[in-house]
Amino acid sequence: MNAKLHYCEPGYAPSSSKTFLIAFSEDVSLASVKFKILNTSSNCVFEGVAEKLGRCDYTGEFLYKGDFSSVTALGLYRIVLEGLNVTSHEFQISGEWLARETRANIKSFYYQRSGVELPAKFAGAWARPAAHLDSALEFHPTMNRSGVWNAHGGWYDAGDYGKYIVNGGVSVATLMLACELRKTSEFVGGAAFKESFEQPVSLLDEIRFELEFFLRMQDDDGGVFFKVTPYRWDGFVTPAESDASQKRYILGKSTSSTLNFVGALAQAYCLYTDVDADFAAECLKASVRAYLWAEQNPEVDWPHNTEGSGGYGDPDLGDDFFWARAMLYRALVAENADKIVGGVAAELIERIEKQLPADMEAFLPTYGLQWRSTQNLAWFALATMDCKWTEKARKAFMYTAEEILKLQNEDPYSLSIRKFIWGSNGDIANHALTLYLAYEWFKEPKYCKAAMEQIEFIYGRNPVDVSFVTGSSWNSPKFPHHRISHSDGVVKPVPGLVVGGINVDRQDAHRNPHYLGDAPGMSYADEQCSFASNEVAINWSAPLTAALLLLSA
Repeated sequence: MNAKLHYCEPGYAPSSSKTFLIAFSEDVSLASVKFKILNTSSNCVFEGVAEKLGRCDYTGEFLYKGDFSSVTALGLYRIVLEGLNVTSHEFQISGEWLARETRANIKSFYYQRSGVELPAKFAGAWARPAAHLDSALEFHPTMNRSGVWNAHGGWYDAGDYGKYIVNGGVSVATLMLACELRKTSEFVGGAAFKESFEQPVSLLDEIRFELEFFLRMQDDDGGVFFKVTPYRWDGFVTPAESDASQKRYILGKSTSSTLNFVGALAQAYCLYTDVDADFAAECLKASVRAYLWAEQNPEVDWPHNTEGSGGYGDPDLGDDFFWARAMLYRALVAENADKIVGGVAAELIERIEKQLPADMEAFLPTYGLQWRSTQNLAWFALATMDCKWTEKARKAFMYTAEEILKLQNEDPYSLSIRKFIWGSNGDIANHALTLYLAYEWFKEPKYCKAAMEQIEFIYGRNPVDVSFVTGSSWNSPKFPHHRISHSDGVVKPVPGLVVGGINVDRQDAHRNPHYLGDAPGMSYADEQCSFASNEVAINWSAPLTAALLLLSA
């Protein structure tokens, strides 16, 4: 009778619920399973009974659920199943693991920096020289434009060396959202932040690194270029080797990239006003210029060339206009904004106020953010300002959180997703973030508990027993689809990177990855070739980082 344990491998927070799953490959006809929680001295601190849940449709497992939430003492523990010769690895009951993972996730963006040296003092074994300076890029041949452009800096988007405004925008906005709610956090910045190897720069400074790249991507007419791309896909080479082997280009200028820019830079104004007023003002001016361009150019298509970089095509920009309008509205009604942008402020405020009601009717909150569905950022803007729509926006998040809870309660793994897609871990983290926003405004413990359950799935309480963040546990990914990790000569991958996770569509099947089983819920392979399940991306890391930051508080 073989049994597997699915549990949060790094640990559990003292005040959170503490559950795990026992999985059998066949129906063993047990009404329940007895278990013990042992401390480091092998003394039993808790005895319990795991109750039968039944068969999981997407894995074929027969599941039992154990609960030891009453154990709150800090320390290291193991789960032992009586009579089945099954014991877990040690895990923590402590808030320390949340703090450690928050720092690791923030630092993952540091490791994704382009164009700058990462010194050993802060990068350790993953130190590297500056490459991809991108300060004098030609325009892609398809643009029929001469000259060069400075697009220095910013984060590599994923496992390749492309840099994008769409996807970068939703990622940086998600991180700013968490910073707004936790301005005094030790992770965010200010007097509470202490530079260390674990977190070399504050989250505010890391976000600014990306925003400065955004500012460089704005054209003279206010529109925003779409991406920085090599001419063809790089092999698994270092940034320096990539730099030496082929040219990089600016590609495209579109309405979607411009609207991402508007939303992110307007939010930056609100976040950085008290940190660096001059930088905040620069962000607001750039946001207004971009919005005016988007109004005049509402249907400029994204570049459809995907050789060398991702597409990020989006046929419906209504949600992006909503995000841009709401964030810009919040910024423009803030103190001193009119002095920064001049007489255009009053006219824009009046125009946007007339448009927002229709936006709210057309784009209700979704369970979580995606680069194709950005309206939650608009609702967040309205929920965090003093306006006639504040209460409506907060209740909209609460109603959405209730829908997520209903779905979670129906699922044996406490998930609200109903299909494992490409980047499912990003979806799961985003649902956790939506739940936490409802908790932030209504203080119902059930929302915080449910958010933590989603995060625990990412960290090991899942069908494949993988803690999906590199370096997070004994069974975290070792071979992510990440060019830096597979070219730097370091055995361990760059830490703190969340991989995409279980993906039933298996778009990489032609690469012959060794997925862990035929069932939909077993669609994961810890292999470099598995770009569909094991790649990394900043838009999956951002919601996980934000959720960890909020939950660790």
